Amino acid sequence: FRSLPDELCICQEIAKEQQKATLSVVRRRYGKMVTIVEGINDPAIDLGQLAKILKGACASGGTVKGRTIELQGDHKKRAAKVLEQNGYQVEVR
Repeated sequence: FRSLPDELCICQEIAKEQQKATLSVVRRRYGKMVTIVEGINDPAIDLGQLAKILKGACASGGTVKGRTIELQGDHKKRAAKVLEQNGYQVEVR
């Protein structure tokens, strides 16, 4: 019994449409700005991979903490654009 290859799996596509990503920017120690992506709670979505895409698009460092992605710097506009292109609903705060 063989299953379909991962590329054909539409679970992530369906999961993306049901998630509402919330972007916010907070000021951390020493005046550093951090963009936080929250609200993507579906375990079918690989946050590590999504963080990698966002970090590359924003040309910044970042990390995954729990179910949130933190990007170094104020990247609300660019991150929102990338998330929308990847099929997520985006709310910017």
